[in-house]
Formats: sequence, structure tokens, C-alpha cells
Amino acid sequence: MLYSGILFAALLCFKHIYLYLAPAYFVYLLRAFCLDPKSIFRPRFQNIIRLGSSVIGIICLAFAPFAYWHQLDQLKSRLFPFSRGLCHAYWAPNIWAVYSFVDRVLIAIAPRLGLAVKQDALQSVTRGLIGDTSFAVLPGITKEYCFGLTVAFQLIALTKLWFEPDWETFVGAITLCGYASFLFGWHVHEKAILLVLIPFSLLALKDRRYLGAFRPLAVAGHLSLFPLLFTAAEFPVKAAYTTCWLILFLYAFDRLAPAATRPRVFLLDRFSLLYIAVSIPLIAYCSLLHRLVFGERYEFLPLMFTSSYCSLGVVGSWLGFMVVYFT
Repeated sequence: MLYSGILFAALLCFKHIYLYLAPAYFVYLLRAFCLDPKSIFRPRFQNIIRLGSSVIGIICLAFAPFAYWHQLDQLKSRLFPFSRGLCHAYWAPNIWAVYSFVDRVLIAIAPRLGLAVKQDALQSVTRGLIGDTSFAVLPGITKEYCFGLTVAFQLIALTKLWFEPDWETFVGAITLCGYASFLFGWHVHEKAILLVLIPFSLLALKDRRYLGAFRPLAVAGHLSLFPLLFTAAEFPVKAAYTTCWLILFLYAFDRLAPAATRPRVFLLDRFSLLYIAVSIPLIAYCSLLHRLVFGERYEFLPLMFTSSYCSLGVVGSWLGFMVVYFT
């Protein structure tokens, strides 16, 4: 455990995105390594000193040059760029993508419903300007809201980890911390879905309940990266690769995953199958048909459809994993 804590501290200094997973590591190491397994009122002072001195030493070693050159403020502004907007021009597939999509729908039907529309915000969520994310109908979202929601949903998973500090619960808590940060975080990048996909893959073959929750996440995680490879030369590669991977993934995982010992949720199983089936026509439309039908017009539509579709997959997978994790 000591070595894992040291390695994670070093990893965190190399890439601060792993801060999303730090609460799970903190709770697990505190409960399983720093406190007596039989009683939380019996601290292991030797372990606390060893772990604390190691982590503090690594952090000091990483940040000492910046402190020496008086660049800590600049480093903070670069590591935590809260001046940027809530969403990118291409929405990362999280809760705020769904929120933005609902706002765009409400703009169209607002006159019929008698809703007020902010005229200066009509184009903001589609232009991708730094710090220019606002909503025309729905209330605005601040970084404080994002932080509060992220912490609240992480605490739900960490509570179980505190009382059951074993390997399976630990990996599940890491996965849910990644989910919460990705779904509710501020200015989330598409690549952050890897912080959910990788730990979840360690549990996906535990039984078919886990696999049922993993399927839509795996599909959404791959398809959400499609708009980043947008040139015509890249389309055959990404389409062929994803199709081959999808066939192998569905076939191999379906054969390897054992039967669940507890009842499976019927609706979640049907959701994953329907979700995967919809991905094929979506790829065809966004990559080929849209340009044939509309030409250069409505360029944002394929991005919006892809982001909203992938958001449903990530949210559905998160809800399915929450059911599995707590039952």
C-alpha cells in the first residue's frame, strides 16, 4: 500500500488530471493503511509517518523549482483554468452536454411555452469561445455548482469505501470518482473518459451485471473521440478500427463474463443493446450523410448529435454501475 501511495503521488505530479481519483486513494489508504482494520480509533502512527513523509517529499520535490522562481501563482492558473467556459465548442459527453442540448431545444419551443430567451446567449454554447458558455433559457452554471455536485457524488462512493476498504470496493470507488468528475466537472476534456474506462475495465468481467453497465460506456467513450479525428483521410481508419473493436469486444466479453449471482436489471440490459444498435446509423449520418444532405450548412449538428448520444451512454452506464456497486 505504501508503494502504491508513493506511485500515485508521483503520477499526480506528472498529470494533475488524476486529482479526480485522489479522494478514493486518500480514503482507502487512510482506512486500510493508516488506521487499524478493526478500529478506526487506533491509528498506525508508523504507517502515517511513512506515507505522509513520502507523499510530502514527492510533492515538495516536484514544486520546489516553481516556488524558487516565484511561479506558483502562474502554475495554479494553468493547472486550474476556471476562466475557461463550462463546455468546449464540441461538448464533452457529460451532464452539461445534456443540459446544453435541452437548452437548444427550449430555444426553439420557448415562444410556445412563454419562456424568456436571452438574446445575447443564443450562440454562446456553439461558438467555443474561452469563458463564453451561457444558456439562453436554462439557468447558468457556475464552477461552484460543478464542484459541489462532483464532491457530493464522490462522497456517496467514498462512504462505502470507508466501511468496506477491500480491493473491489476500492476499484469501484475510483471508477465512481472518475464518473462524478467527468459528468459534473467544469470544462471537462473528452480524454478524461479514460479515467473511468480503465478502472471500470478491471471490474467489467466480474459478472454480467457489471458488463451490462460497461457496454454503453465503452461505446460512448470511443465514439466521443470521433469528432477529434475529422478529416476525410482519417474516417476509414477510425471507422474500420472501431467496427472491428466493437465486434471483438461484444463477442469476447459476452463469452467471458460469468452469470450474475444477483438478479440483473432488465431495463439496463435492453438499454445497452439498443444503445449499441443506434451507434451505427449515427456514425453513418455524422460522418457521411450530413454533408451530402446539407453541404456546409448546420456544421454543428453532427457534433451536437454525437455529444448528446455519447452523454446518454455515459450517464446510463453511470446509473447502471451505481446500482451494481451499491447492491
